[in-house]
Amino acid sequence: MERDHERWMRLALLEAEEAAREGEVPVGAVVVREERVIGRGHNRVEGTNDPTAHAEILAIGAAAEALGSRRLEGAALYVTLEPCFMCAGAIVLARLDRLVFGATDPKAGACVSLAGVVQDPRLNHRVDLLHGILEDESRALLEEFFRKKREEDEGAPREDA
Repeated sequence: MERDHERWMRLALLEAEEAAREGEVPVGAVVVREERVIGRGHNRVEGTNDPTAHAEILAIGAAAEALGSRRLEGAALYVTLEPCFMCAGAIVLARLDRLVFGATDPKAGACVSLAGVVQDPRLNHRVDLLHGILEDESRALLEEFFRKKREEDEGAPREDA
């Protein structure tokens, strides 16, 4: 079972790498149902100027379109970083069965770090949750991206100079 999770998470990591190549925060996601990918996405916030263009939202949207249904029962979302509040809400609304993510996000994560949205008993749907799958790889990709970004920012000419 763990190998299956790693298999799908590696596809999410490929999406995250694509985001990094596009200058986006490297987060990637895939939606899997019946052993096949039905949706995929990576962050596109900067390229689209759309604050909702998170990897999870794009993957969920693609999966819903593929199924012709807003309900993704029987499906799992694999994402490299713990979803934020917006994405956690979308996960619940889409009725996904399972969420699997790599790295926790202590500043914005709404599944285990700041809140437990996807498993909140007050909601009418709860999602099975598993995290830490390929966590080191997911975190390394983010750390490398932000390290490079800081270096670029340090080397850029200052406007007040």
